This record gives sequence, C-alpha cells and structure tokens, in this order.
Amino acid sequence: MAKLVIITGMSGAGKTIAVQSLEDLGFFCVDNLPPVLIPKFAELIEQSNGKIGKVALVIDLRSREFFTALSESLGYMKEHTTISCEIVFLDATDQVLVQRYKESRRRHPLAQDGMPLEGIRQERRMLEDLLGSASFVIDTSKLKPAQLKEHIISRFSTLEQSTLSVHVTSFGFKYGSPIDADLIFDVRFLPNPHYIDHLRPNTGQHPDVYDYVMKWPETQQFLAKLIDMLQFLMPLYKREGKSQVVIGIGCTGGKHRSVAIAEYLGNVLSNSETERIRVSHRDSDRDRP
Repeated sequence: MAKLVIITGMSGAGKTIAVQSLEDLGFFCVDNLPPVLIPKFAELIEQSNGKIGKVALVIDLRSREFFTALSESLGYMKEHTTISCEIVFLDATDQVLVQRYKESRRRHPLAQDGMPLEGIRQERRMLEDLLGSASFVIDTSKLKPAQLKEHIISRFSTLEQSTLSVHVTSFGFKYGSPIDADLIFDVRFLPNPHYIDHLRPNTGQHPDVYDYVMKWPETQQFLAKLIDMLQFLMPLYKREGKSQVVIGIGCTGGKHRSVAIAEYLGNVLSNSETERIRVSHRDSDRDRP
C-alpha cells in the first residue's frame, strides 16, 4: 500500500528539515502543493503501479479555504483510493518562533507590519482545526535540527501498520507542559527526593532515587491504576488508526519523580509486541538558576 505523508504546521517550526529527512528515507517529496491537487496527485501514485510508494507533501495552510480544500481532498482519498495518509504537524512556542525569525531575519508571511508575533498568532488560529486532525505532532521548541531529523527518521524508517509507537517523556511543570503530549499525568503528589540531601543531585534514573520514588504505597497504587488505564487505551487508539501516542509524566522540575515513573512505564510497556516504546527526559539535565 502506498503511503502519503503531509507535512504541515507553523511557519518556522521545521517543515523544511522534516521533508528533507523524509527525502533521505526515499520519499518522493513535493513542496507547497495546493490541497485541491491532492486527489489528482493520488491518482498518479496509484497509476505508477508501485513505482511511487512513499510520498511526502509540504502544505502551508494560511486560510480557511485551504483547510476546507485539504479536508475534502483527504476525504476523497479515503473513499476512492487505497493510499495510507498521515498528517505530521510541526509546532513550537510563540517565543521560540519569534526568536527564529529574528535570527534568520526573515519576515513572517502573515505579518503585514513586519512584527512576527502578530503573524504567528494569526497563523496559529488558522491552523487550530488542522492541529486537531494531525496524527503526529512534534514540538520543535527545544529540538536542534539533528534531533528533529532523528524524530522523523525514528517515526518513518521502520514503521509498520500493525505497530503503535508510544513515546513516554518526563518533564518539569516549571518549564511548561509538552504541547505535543496526548496524555499528561501529574506526579507531584508523590514524596519528593529533592528534599533528601544525598538524592537531590541525581535524577530519577539513579537507583537510589528510583527506589525512593517507588517505595511508597501511593506510588504503587498509582502505577497499578495507570498501567491498567494505558493497557485499556492503547488498543483503542490503535483501532482508531492512531499511529503514535505521547505520554507526558510531569513533576515540579522534571528531574526526580517524573523521570523514575517514566522509566518504570517504559519498562512495563516495552513487554508488549504491538507497541514500540521510546522514553526520553526533557528536563532532567537542567536546573533553574
């Protein structure tokens, strides 16, 4: 079955890097294809008799008309073709996007007066519906180009239809919640190793910190309920066609409790043959001055 990946999202969030990464994986890439042409393009893919099996389209949607055209085109493909389609939405915080525009000295396409923030806010409003329709959201705020490329390659290099990709990430609430998380769990109710002098310098990956977080009855009760819920949800997400689930585990600083819980979830969920599990720790190596 041919696969079509649509790369879209906020201007300045990394669409160029994403499509270049897919091109490295052997995707046939087209930049800025009008959504109304997608059905015709889909026909060409099917008529290629398998010669064009992986296609990536970069689409910028800056008007309601474009979003309507995309929705209609995707509906047509689902009804009249056998092509598998996935939308990848790249996002970043307003602050990061403004900084990127300042560094590049480029003008935001929707900023009439040259002030990028107004253009960014207008574009974000226009893309709200599309963000909700995306099957894969990547927050590039804290990603270097090489890390974004790694995300894309990890997602599409060995992807199988029958496999659900689960990304468990720890974070600190004082640095903000991850905007690409599908599920967020707050573990700040657990006893905090930060207040134990010999544990404070280490992260939740250290055996002493991990054991401290895990030894409490409330931790074990919480994990039992959480695992039960996730094992219930994962098959339902998969049945609905979701290819990736991002689970955020947050504590105050993202260094101790959330890291330990994320490590535990990664170990437990990795026993499944129907999910690919990845664990990362967004804030474990940073301390606010």
